[in-house]
Amino acid sequence: MSTEALRERLARGLVIPAHPLALTAERRLDEVRQRALTRYYLAAGAGGLAVGVHMTQFTIREASVGLFQPVLELAAEISREAIERPVLVAGITGPTRQALAEAQTAVELGYDAGLLSLAAFADAGNDELIAHCKAVAEVLPLFGFYLQLAAGGRILEVDFWRRFVEIDRVVAIKVAPFSRYRTLDVMRALADTGRSAEIALYTGNDDAILFDLLSEYRFNGCGARFAGGLLGQWAVGTRRSVQLLVEVAGWRAAGSIPMEALLRAHELTDTNAALFDVANNFAGCIAGVHEILRRQGLMAGRWCLDPDEDLSPGQLAEIERVHRAYPHLHDDEFIAKHLDNWLR
Repeated sequence: MSTEALRERLARGLVIPAHPLALTAERRLDEVRQRALTRYYLAAGAGGLAVGVHMTQFTIREASVGLFQPVLELAAEISREAIERPVLVAGITGPTRQALAEAQTAVELGYDAGLLSLAAFADAGNDELIAHCKAVAEVLPLFGFYLQLAAGGRILEVDFWRRFVEIDRVVAIKVAPFSRYRTLDVMRALADTGRSAEIALYTGNDDAILFDLLSEYRFNGCGARFAGGLLGQWAVGTRRSVQLLVEVAGWRAAGSIPMEALLRAHELTDTNAALFDVANNFAGCIAGVHEILRRQGLMAGRWCLDPDEDLSPGQLAEIERVHRAYPHLHDDEFIAKHLDNWLR
């Protein structure tokens, strides 16, 4: 779609799940279940898909695995079944040469934007970072990404973000530093440059999803707010998340936030702590999401490409606790009703 149409879609506020990777017990791509996952997200009402991101497992890029293009291609193929095609966001990683090659692959497969990780530039200054971003933006519109330190991110100060949002083909930013202070840096940079109407903000702060979506930010008379979310947490409970975003819009329009919203915010954070294995510094975050999808029948198992990557000690008990405590955050009944059709 055109950059203008893309900006308009993102500004609406979308639920964009980070797409997991379905594997067989032999740790090969399970194409049937990979397609089923995409169909689930589309049926749940997700407005976009993020593929080739952390939840899809960065190892798909290794030559011995060779799944980057096939996985992006499968999601793009199933997306054509949707009445309104979702916004397709490809994870873009690595130094400039690698990032450009990944961006070009994404363009050829029909992706709309690239979620640009800067983890490969741990020691680079802002000039080098901005030059890299501009180079990738020449190929593919950019979805900026403030990645938390625990997942390989780096600190990006407000001056970087001021320069980043001036790049013409930046269409959105995923804000996921898991820090109120660093989140404010992005909001302030966008407000300072006056591009809030052109660049959509998406929360990736799994510890504060609903707080982000409900918040308004204002600096020197200029405002900014989150439009939606691009989240690994939304790879499960996606239909409930779509309903939640509709509720958020209603609360905003009414200018009143009910106590129910604050309660739900804490329930979401508690759920995320279990699934994403906060107790063990996120070591079991991918396996935690897989466990929910396995229980629902969308995945055959919770296998990761790395045989050593699995749930941490005690994590399964925590997942069982939150799944029992908050059934209204899960899609068990919805998935059971449609699973056979999605697995066709």
